[in-house]
Amino acid sequence: MPESTDNALSKLKEAKMTEEEAEVKEKTRRILGGLGNKGVSLIPILQEIQAALGYLPQQAMLEVAHFLYIPEIDVYSVATFYNQFRLTPPGKHSIRVCMGTACHVKGGHITLAAWQRRLKITPGETTSDREFDLDTVVCVGCCVMAPVTVVDKKVEGKADPTKVDGILLSYQLQKEKEGKENP
Repeated sequence: MPESTDNALSKLKEAKMTEEEAEVKEKTRRILGGLGNKGVSLIPILQEIQAALGYLPQQAMLEVAHFLYIPEIDVYSVATFYNQFRLTPPGKHSIRVCMGTACHVKGGHITLAAWQRRLKITPGETTSDREFDLDTVVCVGCCVMAPVTVVDKKVEGKADPTKVDGILLSYQLQKEKEGKENP
């Protein structure tokens, strides 16, 4: 009996999947398989997938839509509505620029612009080498140190454009040092 058109198209799509997409699909299916039918809802599923993968890849969102029998656009809508979800892979180092009142008044927007120029990305993006990701936060709670940037979990106070350059230089030097130690 001839294969259905839908089944044939599905197999064709899977054949065109990259190795990374196939890996994401497999990991997502394992996560979803562990949930059983315990009446799970979309947001906790997306949170669990992001915790496991670091972000919500397109392939994972498609798998969730199929698992919950909902339109794919509904999954995407929820993932883009809540800023807790990332749609791009995180960088090795996360940079968070505070845009709270004190930081804004003391030049947080200038600090953010410096990070954007140096890294050539905008908030919510990751550098092409996946070394850094950039985002803004509402408040870090270190107003006396404004403007503040948090790199990984280290708070960098008085983070003007010159300090941005120094922070990036220290990471570049560290990377070069690691490269020499591990040829």
